[in-house]
Amino acid sequence: MEENLDIEKRYAGILLHPTSFPGPYGIGELGKEAFEFVDFLERSGMTAWQVLPLGHTGFGDSPYQPFSAFAGQPLIISLDHLKELGLLHNEDFADMPQWNPENISYGEVISFKTNLLHTAYERFTDDAIDDSFSADQELMVRFGEFVENTEWLKDYALFMAGKDYHEGAPWYLWEDTLKNPNKKERIKWESKLAHEMGYYEFIQFLFFEEWAKLKKYANDKGIPIIGDIPIFMAWDSADVWANKKLFQLDTKGYPKVVAGVPPDYFSATGQLWGNPLYNWPEHQKTGYEWWFNRIKFQLQLTDFLRIDHFRGFDQYWAVPYGDTTAENGKWVKAPGDNFFTALEATFGYHMPIIAEDLGEIDRSVVELRDKFGLPGMKVLQFAFENPNENNFLPHNHVKNCVCYTGTHDNDTTLGWYKNCFEASRDKLRRYYSTDGNDIDWVMIRACFSSVANMAIVPMQDVLELDSWARFNTPGVGEGNWAWRYKSEQLTKHLSDRLFETAKMYGR
Repeated sequence: MEENLDIEKRYAGILLHPTSFPGPYGIGELGKEAFEFVDFLERSGMTAWQVLPLGHTGFGDSPYQPFSAFAGQPLIISLDHLKELGLLHNEDFADMPQWNPENISYGEVISFKTNLLHTAYERFTDDAIDDSFSADQELMVRFGEFVENTEWLKDYALFMAGKDYHEGAPWYLWEDTLKNPNKKERIKWESKLAHEMGYYEFIQFLFFEEWAKLKKYANDKGIPIIGDIPIFMAWDSADVWANKKLFQLDTKGYPKVVAGVPPDYFSATGQLWGNPLYNWPEHQKTGYEWWFNRIKFQLQLTDFLRIDHFRGFDQYWAVPYGDTTAENGKWVKAPGDNFFTALEATFGYHMPIIAEDLGEIDRSVVELRDKFGLPGMKVLQFAFENPNENNFLPHNHVKNCVCYTGTHDNDTTLGWYKNCFEASRDKLRRYYSTDGNDIDWVMIRACFSSVANMAIVPMQDVLELDSWARFNTPGVGEGNWAWRYKSEQLTKHLSDRLFETAKMYGR
């Protein structure tokens, strides 16, 4: 079987989520600064850009717990674009908070931007667009086509409108006529919440129009985008609410078992994630329709797709609902081979999918990954945390993998090096014959020099930032996903150094 990634091409890329773009509105957006970042990638000789899941985030602001497997993140819609459309005016920004340019205050950002997005929607529906905006009819036609042709949109819009109607309460606490509506009841709710549903349809229209322009801009410069999807869905999500049969739920909508991972070296009680688990026999009956629609849709938004917790397709850790730790779970077999065989047949070409194969991995997971030619991940920090010979060390890499200095879940390379055991630092210094100065670029060069087809470096490492810029600390509920860079940090010196390093190692 041919390898997934083009064996003749050595990609070099940067991991950066759009929320981390600079800009005046408290969070990164799909506006001017996004296009300037793509220009920076081009100047730097980069040939890939990796993002985290692009979904509509819920409680905790994690991209890995979205309200929908399909909907985009409203918080990164460009407010300047809405000004250009005449849907927002300068006076709408009179009460804008003072933002920390390097850190997202999600509570303030959500309140500020949601108010403005509602204002834009009201102007759109009232046809109160500035006289200077001449394409209002064209915008309305495109919006109508988006609503008509977007299959998942109505479920998402009714779910979100239902949450607003119930002041944010999760769907399993709603009255039965909306929690489990029959056809007649659903029609009544859609009529009752029609205006609110329209708002959610409109913001999704805006998101996907803006993202499509940015993706085309990157692709036209020879820069593919690597996307990311979580394997499991949040319990309080449109997909679980609208497709209850596809999940292991009881008659009241509560999970019978939930996702997690067992106790290991890092946690004596394991990790209890709490996501409802899939009813795989039901998925098989449908020919994996929901899953395949999800993957196809995401591959319209990005060019490659990383699937988080890939081992869950081989076996998943099922914990009884109500347990407070993951200790009493058990491994249950998932239909990985059957799933990927059907997926490959459905696509009609080899799958541009990256398997997140980190953590405790059994031989059967490796066999599943390799049978379908899916590249796994090699994280250089893990290579040196382990004092023994291990597969993360560069001399053990294979071409069909993706090499990282670290991921969104790791400390920054500088922070990691300062805080790791001396034995790890010693091993790294001896391995690369370095005194440990300029450690970020030692690791970037190590990543780019790997035989791996694809080498990806978090932006924080390119900027040589310490632990304060860490994007996520697993198991810690607050303060994550908040880092942003400043425009002035994208210097010519930096792009020249990246360009020369990528060129040196044939990328």
